[in-house]
Amino acid sequence: MRLLVTGGLGFIGSHFIRWALAQDPAVTVVNLDAQTYAGDPANLADVDPARYTWIRGDIRDPEAVARAFAAGVDAVVHCAAESHVDRSLLSAEACLTTNVLGTQVLLDAARTHGVRRFVHVSTDEVYGALAPDEPPATEAHALAPRSPYAASKAAADLLVGAAVATWNLPAVITRGTNTYGPFQHPEKFIPLFITHALEGRDLPLYGDGLQIRDWLHVTDHVAAIWTVLERGRVGAVYNIGARNEQPNRAVAERICALLGVDPARIRSVADRPGHDRRYALDPTRLETELGWRPRVPFAEGLAETVRWYATHRAWWERRRDATFWTYYRQQYGERLRP
Repeated sequence: MRLLVTGGLGFIGSHFIRWALAQDPAVTVVNLDAQTYAGDPANLADVDPARYTWIRGDIRDPEAVARAFAAGVDAVVHCAAESHVDRSLLSAEACLTTNVLGTQVLLDAARTHGVRRFVHVSTDEVYGALAPDEPPATEAHALAPRSPYAASKAAADLLVGAAVATWNLPAVITRGTNTYGPFQHPEKFIPLFITHALEGRDLPLYGDGLQIRDWLHVTDHVAAIWTVLERGRVGAVYNIGARNEQPNRAVAERICALLGVDPARIRSVADRPGHDRRYALDPTRLETELGWRPRVPFAEGLAETVRWYATHRAWWERRRDATFWTYYRQQYGERLRP
């Protein structure tokens, strides 16, 4: 099988490429990635070049997409996205054009080239916030995005559904919950707290820190994507959840405990606009139809993640360029500047 993976230099994309190559020696991968701030070729530096090719290109560019399809593609796993909510609040344009227009360019190419499967990797944020006593969202839950990022992903989901209905494109959608693990960009919540704790910095926590997320280890996430790629029903949506709801403050305190850091270094900062209070997914469909289950307990996965960042300082230190610190100050305020 020849796979086209978009956004394969990023966090989930690079883990998926490693997973796919490990599952089947007959798999080869073409990675179409524009190498934005969130992508790093070092994430895949040790992958077998005989089975892996990186094409530097933007999914919004039909010519770049055509180059990626030129050698023949059996299936597409579409991970590429502008995925940081805070950045979408500061400027929505890149988020909208990449996540919406870029997805349509890929759908058009997939139809033209007759791919056997198109997996669109989406997010729990398309469902919007849940009330504290509300059951986890199923795939039938109404879409109610509350940030530019979430709205752009919901729009992309609808385009994928339209391609299935209109052109019989053999597409499937996955909606994953908050994912963590090695190689995640240091602006994201868990790696931000780990790296700041390692350096003796304050740990900026939005509001009261009681926002609830369902935390999923990245290896469980990519295993679910692979399962859907192999056996998911065309036109179906599959939630990927870990049944592991944790308040952000509790996660921050766990990180402090793992690193022997005083939790008093956790500093409350002004909450971001429209911050969703709770996300939670019901993965029953994925579990019952396809037999997937999360395998990594949160305590084990978080400890492993902390160890990885502690032993890979060069990787995350060079990712924090001037642009990173500009966004950091805009998000958390001058009071916590480095």
